[in-house]
Amino acid sequence: MAVYSQDWFRKHAAPRLHSHIPAEAIDDDLPALRSDEDLNDGIILKTGESYRAAAVLVGLLERDGELHVLLTQRSEELPTHAGQIAFPGGKIDAGDAGPVACALRETFEETGVSPEFVEPAGFLDVYQTGTGFRIVPVVGLLRPGFALVPEPGEVSEIFDVPLAHFMEPANHLRHSRVWQGRERQHYAMPYGERYVWGATAGMLRNLHDRITR
Repeated sequence: MAVYSQDWFRKHAAPRLHSHIPAEAIDDDLPALRSDEDLNDGIILKTGESYRAAAVLVGLLERDGELHVLLTQRSEELPTHAGQIAFPGGKIDAGDAGPVACALRETFEETGVSPEFVEPAGFLDVYQTGTGFRIVPVVGLLRPGFALVPEPGEVSEIFDVPLAHFMEPANHLRHSRVWQGRERQHYAMPYGERYVWGATAGMLRNLHDRITR
């Protein structure tokens, strides 16, 4: 399995990310390049609707020369997506200066990692969910020194997974679930007892596609 270091990422991966916020994050009439329907042939999410703008941080931290992906496990007490694994992030508020500001704010609120420890490196493609969100994934390199503090009531655990696991195509499984009366396929990338799936796995697949092409 390849080792992905921070130096490798700066030289070879960061230039393959979007350097500016993708246009479809601003204009709902433009189709999102990635969505919950990526694996469902013939099913297209509509454009021109009013979607809720959101942003997440795909945070990369280095351990012993190897990059890891920062992830959270949502609380079982939440009304939606309870117990699921997710990137820190959420809806873009009126007071946010844009997707980066939102991702940094939400990351600090959910994990305790303050913006001073995050170096934004670029953007993935906008990801559209079947629940009405258009998510801007902000990729950022984390420097050492932060303390992890899960947000009470929303985050039950914060953990990280080697980036190499998500960069291995053999770990990109295709599973299916019935939602709204229809069977839908989705990406799943289990890591031990961690079941990474849905939008989170879809964005990780996009990260793989962009930086390994």
